[in-house]
Amino acid sequence: MTDIADSPPSFAANCPVPLTDHPTVQMAHGGGGRMSQRLIADVFASAFDNPWLREMHDGAVLEFGGERLAFTTDGHVVKPLFFPGGDIGALAVHGTVNDLAVCGALPIALSTSFILEEGYSLEELRRVVASMSKAASSIPVPIVTGDTKVVDRGKGDGVFISTAAVGRVHPKAQISPRHAKPGDVVLLSGEIAAHGIAVLSARENLGLEGVIASDSASILDLIWPLFDRFESNLHVFRDPTRGGVAAVLNEIAMAAQVGIEIDEVAIPVSEPVRGACELLGLDPLYVANEGKCVAIVDATCADAVLEYWRSRPLGKMASRLGVVTESHPGVVTMRSTIGATRVVDLLSGEQLPRIC
Repeated sequence: MTDIADSPPSFAANCPVPLTDHPTVQMAHGGGGRMSQRLIADVFASAFDNPWLREMHDGAVLEFGGERLAFTTDGHVVKPLFFPGGDIGALAVHGTVNDLAVCGALPIALSTSFILEEGYSLEELRRVVASMSKAASSIPVPIVTGDTKVVDRGKGDGVFISTAAVGRVHPKAQISPRHAKPGDVVLLSGEIAAHGIAVLSARENLGLEGVIASDSASILDLIWPLFDRFESNLHVFRDPTRGGVAAVLNEIAMAAQVGIEIDEVAIPVSEPVRGACELLGLDPLYVANEGKCVAIVDATCADAVLEYWRSRPLGKMASRLGVVTESHPGVVTMRSTIGATRVVDLLSGEQLPRIC
C-alpha cells in the first residue's frame, strides 16, 4: 500500500475558506455546508418558492389521483468516475432511489440525462451504462426515459449524469424534517465516511484500494418495511450524502427548531476510515456517504428499529446516535469521548469536492 505520509493530497490547498460573500459560484457552494444552504435559500428557494419546496426534504411529496407520490431529482459529478466500491452509474441510481426512500416512497420509474464530453471513451461509457442498468435492475426500478447532450472537449470531465425519479409514498408514512420532536431518538444505520474516503483515495492515488470501498447502495430495505410496523412513530429519515451526518442533523434541527445531542462514542467508523481521516485531517461526521440512513423515531420504537436494522446486511453496524431535545433549538451538539460538549456546526467551506 502507498505510504500516505509520503504522498500529500493535492486537495488541501484548494479547499476554500469562505469568510465573506462571493459574487461568483465557488466549489464550496456544492459541498452541502453553510455556503450550499445560503445558495439554495438566496437564489433558488426565493425564486421557486412554493409549499412543496419549503419542506426542504430530499424530494417533494405530491397528491395525485388520491395517492401520494414522491418526486426527486439529482445530479452526479463524481471524480473519478470509477472508484473502489462503485462508479458514477451505480451512484446515480442509488442516490436517486435513496432520496425517494427517505421520503417514505417506493420507486416507480427513473429518468436519466447524460452530458458527454467530446472524446470520451465509448467503452467506458458502456461500462457506466451497464453499471447503471445493473443497479436499477437490482432494486428494481425501470429507467424509462432520458436525454443525451455532448459538450466540447475539455468541458465535461468525461460524463455528468442527471437523474429524476417518481415513487409511491407508503400509506402509513408521515415523514418530514419538521417532524422531529423532543424525546425522539436519533439512529444511524452503519459505519460512516467510507464513500468520501474511497473517492478521495482513487482521486489522489492514496493506495487505499482494497482497504476502503464506497458504501454506495440502495437503503430501501432499511426503510420501506418499517412503516407497516411503526407507522407514525417514524418521524424523519435522511441519507447523509454531501456534508455527511453533520449536515443532515443540522438541517433537521433547524427545520424542526429542536436541539440534537449525539455521543461521539456511538458514531460507527471503521478503523481504516478512521485512520485515513486522522492522517488527512478530516472529520468523518462531514464526509459523504451513499448507503447510510439517519432516522429520528419515537423513543418507544427506537430499540425495535435498531434491532431490525442490525438484522439486515446494510445495518449490521447500526447505532443509537443520540436524542432530540428542547434545549438549544436549531443546534447540534456532541459529547466527546472525554466527556466535553462541543457544537457540531455546518462547514463554511468543504472538506472534499466532487464526491457525489
